[in-house]
Order: sequence, then C-alpha cells, then structure tokens
Amino acid sequence: MSVELRAYRPLIIGRRGAVAANHPLAVQAGLLALRAGGNAADAAVATGLALSVVEPMMSGLGGDAFYQVFDAASGRAIVFNGTGSAPAAATPERYMGGIPRTGPLSVSVPGMLAALDLMHRRFGRLQWHDLCAEAIDLARNGFGATRAYCHFAEEYRPTLLVDPRTTALFLKDGRPPPLGAPIVQPDLAHTLEEIAADGADTFYRGPLSRRLASGLNAVGALVTAIDLSQFTAEEQAPLAIDYRGYTVLEAPPNSTGFVLLQELKILEHLDLAGLDVLSADRVHAQVEAKKLAFADRERWGADPRSLEAPFERLLSPEYTAELAARIDMHRAAPTSYAQHAAGDTTYFCTADGAGNAVSGIQSINSGFGAGIIAGDTGILLNNRMAYWHLELGHPNRLTPGRRVRHTMNPPIVLRDGQLWCVFGTPGADNQVQINLQVLTAMIDCGLDPQQAAEMPRWTSHVSGQYANWPHEGPSELVIERRFPEAVRRELARRGHILNTVGDLDGPCSVEIIRRDAANSMLLAGSDPRRDGWAAAW
Repeated sequence: MSVELRAYRPLIIGRRGAVAANHPLAVQAGLLALRAGGNAADAAVATGLALSVVEPMMSGLGGDAFYQVFDAASGRAIVFNGTGSAPAAATPERYMGGIPRTGPLSVSVPGMLAALDLMHRRFGRLQWHDLCAEAIDLARNGFGATRAYCHFAEEYRPTLLVDPRTTALFLKDGRPPPLGAPIVQPDLAHTLEEIAADGADTFYRGPLSRRLASGLNAVGALVTAIDLSQFTAEEQAPLAIDYRGYTVLEAPPNSTGFVLLQELKILEHLDLAGLDVLSADRVHAQVEAKKLAFADRERWGADPRSLEAPFERLLSPEYTAELAARIDMHRAAPTSYAQHAAGDTTYFCTADGAGNAVSGIQSINSGFGAGIIAGDTGILLNNRMAYWHLELGHPNRLTPGRRVRHTMNPPIVLRDGQLWCVFGTPGADNQVQINLQVLTAMIDCGLDPQQAAEMPRWTSHVSGQYANWPHEGPSELVIERRFPEAVRRELARRGHILNTVGDLDGPCSVEIIRRDAANSMLLAGSDPRRDGWAAAW
C-alpha cells in the first residue's frame, strides 16, 4: 500500500555517499571523510567523534556505543559492541541504598572509543589522525548552541550545576547559553589530539588512561585504571529475521534489538494489508505487539555471559504466532503503571557508493550523563549504572564485570542480499517502538525516508518495563496530535490511556538512508524533532 503523507523537508538524494545524523556539523564531518576517499566506516568514525563533541547531552568519549557494519563485498554484517562493563567494585551490596541516577557512583566503564577503533581497524581506509580532525576543531573552537542544546541544558540544569567543570562548560552564568553562543571544550580538544596522535588504545592502556583514571578517582567514581585496561570492544554476529521478504539485522544482547525483530514477527501474523499508516487498527496492533515483546525483554534481556536467550524459539513463526493470537484487536491489554522512558542518546548512519553502510548509536544514558567530568580530560562521564536492576533473580541484576542490558540498537535491512536501508533513533525504551513504526511504514505503506522520519508517532509505556532506575511510573500511550482526532478517540475507546503531545513533540530523532538497488541512488531522510540533518553527494 502506498500513501501520500506530506513531508516538510526535502528527501536528500546522492550516489557516491550519504550521512544522516542528529547534528549538521557531525553530518559534515562524515561527508568530508567520504569526499576524502573514505568509505562508510571512515565516515562513521568521523561522524561519531564529531557527535561526541557537538552533542554532549547525548553521547561522548565517556559513554557507550553499538556500530553495525554491512560489508557489500562479503555480503556480511558485523556488530561492534562498545558497551562498557560495571566496575569491579560495583557490587549489589555497594548499592544497597539504590543506584543513584547521576553522580560518580552512576558511572560505568566507557566503551564507545574502543568500538570505533575496532570498526576502523577492520574496515577503515583513512588515517585515524585525519578522522579526528573535525572533532578536534569543533572542541577547540566551539560549536554554536542550538535550540535543542538549550532545551536539554535547561532540562538537565540541576545535573550540570553539581560539577563546577560542567557548569562552566555547558552553561552561562548558571543558565542555558543564548542561541548560537559558542560551546568551547579545550580539555576535550587536547584529549582528542592525544587520541589522534597515539591511537584509541591510549584511552584504555596508555598515558591518557592514567589521566582518565586519576580524574575518575578524584570525582569518586568506582571505575579504576584496572577496569579500563581490562576492557575490549567485541565483534558480534547480528540477529536476523525475514519480514515480508526483507532481511532485518539487529545487534544481539546485551542490546535489546531482538525486541524490534520480535515485534515485526508478531505483526506478520496479523492481517494489516490495506490499512492506512495512521489508522487506529494499525496503531493498536503495533502497540499490543510492543507490549508482548517488551515482556520477553524483561525475561531475556541481559549480558549473554549471564543469560543466553533462546532466540531460535523467541523469533520463530510458531512462537510469534502464539503471541499474535493473544492480541485483541478490539481492546488494549491491561497495563499497570510505568514511568515515561527517559534516555538521551544519539544515532547516525552512513553509506557509500559501493553499498557499504554503518548503523551507529552512541549514548551517555541520560542527558549530560552523570553530570561530571573526569579531571582535566574534558570527558563527560556516563550514568549507565542506572540501567542495572538490584532484585535477586532478575536477568539484568548488577554483576561486576558484566555489561548491562542496553536499549541501544542499530538496525540494517537487506533485500536480496544487498543493502536496502540503514536507519535508527536514540530514545531509550522508545527506540524499538519508533523503529517499528518507521520500518513498517516504508515496507508496508510505501513511505520514503523523509516521510517516514516526519510521520506522526506514538510510544507506549508499561509498568515494570522501564529501562532506567527506578523502573516505575505512569502508564500511557504518548501520541502526537497529528494523528486524526477520530483515530485518537477510537484508541481511547479501546482502553489506551492517551497522553496527546504537540505536532512534533513525540520522542526520538530518526535518521534514515535507503539504497535503490536499481540505480544505486542513496535516499536520506532526517528527523526535524531535534537537530537531525542528512547530506549526500
């Protein structure tokens, strides 16, 4: 089914390469790498490093990441897992009073840079030093505060006011800076110069690691020099399903990308043919599929070294048919109360003219992470410890040296063994919900990438299924008011508890690149809800 859904931004089209990311300056860094002769992996390194500078509220060297690479020559995809482990001293007993949402005890081992380095060593062409250049310049000379930056600086101002370093860097006189004011990070520029000169390994086992460990110790974090030295990124084979003739690839645990795959397989068993993309039936079916898949996330989402999920069963036609049979198309499944899913992350994707692509997602967890900087490194630290559970028997219970369950997921979609689409979004628990809507809109309803990025969206929240600590709060179906009023009334009649928000006030920030195999053109779309941008050549 093809529908007409107006998009206000143009669809970006090119043949030799494309980048879509949550900040225009990061897109520019990635495009410069492509134009310098780099491939999708090179563009991903440059984009990821630039984002770590221009989106300090979303990601950075002190955080985590997943990068999924599709290599056109081999027809294979590889996931590079750069999610850090809990420090050796982070025992459940240490957190008997609860895991703090911010501050030094919320910090886990940063893993992002190790994954970028591993991906580059496996697939990159350009010199690491050159790929750091834009990020260094942006840190040293500054980037202009955008409306999105100012919004998050206000929202997380209490977090930033705790540490004098973050207060000085990211606020002006204790308030969000004026629009366009330069955000300059000289210490981070120096750290990036060290990495450019000595390689990423210095972050974990070189001179930079010693400065970083000293800064971590000074602020009271549990991460030590030994924790840093023992960390390595990991190569993983992606999980894969078939959805209506398309191969959808996702990161395996400790990512919960399998939730998107299960949502899709559940929907394959429902007769949704011919339904409008904004219809009550389509929204209801997707919401109910999400609830069922999130229940399995709670049971099976964990570091695979602690719990091995039976994906052959969880993603099978037989099991997903059983789940689909539980959906009552006339009534919402009952929910108790669940907190609105918070989480601040950034997503980007790159593609080159040869059909290679990278789906990349980076995070320091909440806005501005732990709210503290490690000494003179300029590195803003994550607050990823807030994702752990403390209940005995929970699959995601805090375990020193293990990786916490992550909502981050970097999808790639193939058709006939070739790249069809690379896309994704930040947004914690909202990610797999928005990714579901975007992908089915493109495959089932014929939307182009820009239409899919801008289309009205919803997100569902259910008690006990919230990622960040604490795991409870109000239950609701957040829905943008661009859904027709009749559709919203019908959803409420079926028992959904609606929280209607503004036209573009729904969560997440989708970036999409799709490849037209017939003519090798790359079609890129970006989300207007934050600072998203797309470019191609």
